Amino acid sequence: MNEYLEAIILGIVQGITEFLPISSDGHLELSKWILGDNHSAADSFMMTIILHFGTMFAIIWVFRKMILDLLKNLNTPEGRKFVLLVVISMIPAVIVGVGFESFMTTFFSGKIVFVGLMLMINGVLLLSSDYFPKSNQPITPMRSLLIGIAQAIAILPGISRSGSTITTSLALGIDRKQAANFSFLIVVPLLLGKMAKDILSGDLI
Repeated sequence: MNEYLEAIILGIVQGITEFLPISSDGHLELSKWILGDNHSAADSFMMTIILHFGTMFAIIWVFRKMILDLLKNLNTPEGRKFVLLVVISMIPAVIVGVGFESFMTTFFSGKIVFVGLMLMINGVLLLSSDYFPKSNQPITPMRSLLIGIAQAIAILPGISRSGSTITTSLALGIDRKQAANFSFLIVVPLLLGKMAKDILSGDLI
């Protein structure tokens, strides 16, 4: 298949699945397999990252007011606390991404059975979220770290990042709206950091 057509199809899949808790990475891997993609694991992983950059800008646009309010309040105790919570949530994913990037790349090489298993696990996680008692607990440093661990695990294709982080938040007693907002906001600095790293290393040039 023409590489440009394949890229367009994958972009459509990414756009449809990113804001749903169904794992855009998992569906991208399934789509690549259906399209007969034969790129190396490293190239396949890089394509997935590039597609995420596009949705990152969509997230920034959707949450632009919240992000601007946060930037305006950086000098307040509440603003500094929120930034600290975001930084804490990033730690697990940074450790996995920097320390185990080569290993994680191997999961983006057409391992369809593994992706299918992860999608089933993701479905169970989503179903379990309906049974958590409703509460309105604040996001604390420890809760932020646990949410960050869920985000790091979701690097695996088939595990939804938003689904796992929101489910973890609900399990910790955080209300659904706060959980969703925090889930989408914490991925922005991670993707910006990844983009900066790849540009500086020449991977995106």
